[in-house]
Amino acid sequence: MIDTLLYKSDSKARSLVTDITLITTFAALVALSAQVVIPLPFTPVPITGQTLGILLTGSLLGVRRGFLALALYLVWGACGLHVFAGGAYGATRLFGATGGYLLAYPLATAVVGALAERGWDRKPARLLSMLLIGNLTIYIPGVLWLAAFVGGVGPAIAKGFVPFLIGDLLKLTAAMLLMPAGWTIVRKIKGEK
Repeated sequence: MIDTLLYKSDSKARSLVTDITLITTFAALVALSAQVVIPLPFTPVPITGQTLGILLTGSLLGVRRGFLALALYLVWGACGLHVFAGGAYGATRLFGATGGYLLAYPLATAVVGALAERGWDRKPARLLSMLLIGNLTIYIPGVLWLAAFVGGVGPAIAKGFVPFLIGDLLKLTAAMLLMPAGWTIVRKIKGEK
């Protein structure tokens, strides 16, 4: 079937193959970035590279493809592929202490994608704002969910937000620097020059 789609001259078939390629490639990028883990002894939330992958996915794929890439990532993990932080897997991860962060990933990617589609990725100040909004879209549900596991919102902020601020600023900077290379990769997958 894929051969038929690849060689069919119909532009819808080529578009479908391109969409599938982009979605799976970026789901895999997030899965790989999740393997960069620094556990913190005082919190169930580790430092990971996922945020970088999520922000790049939304910025480069837009709303629809970005959302689908992160939804696919969650399905992979729920079905038993070792794609969550540090090789974790299983549907139970979606309901554990870090479940709020995981479930927020598709939404954050869609928010970043929507802003990118409106040109927020074209100027450094707006790009930084877009990435910060994406980060907050992960943190708000993540911290609120974590609160049920650590004794309230105050402890959740202390364990699920504050320790990650410096690292997230570094990841935001990396996302901004990697964006041009990302656009090049996406254009190649799309067959554009």
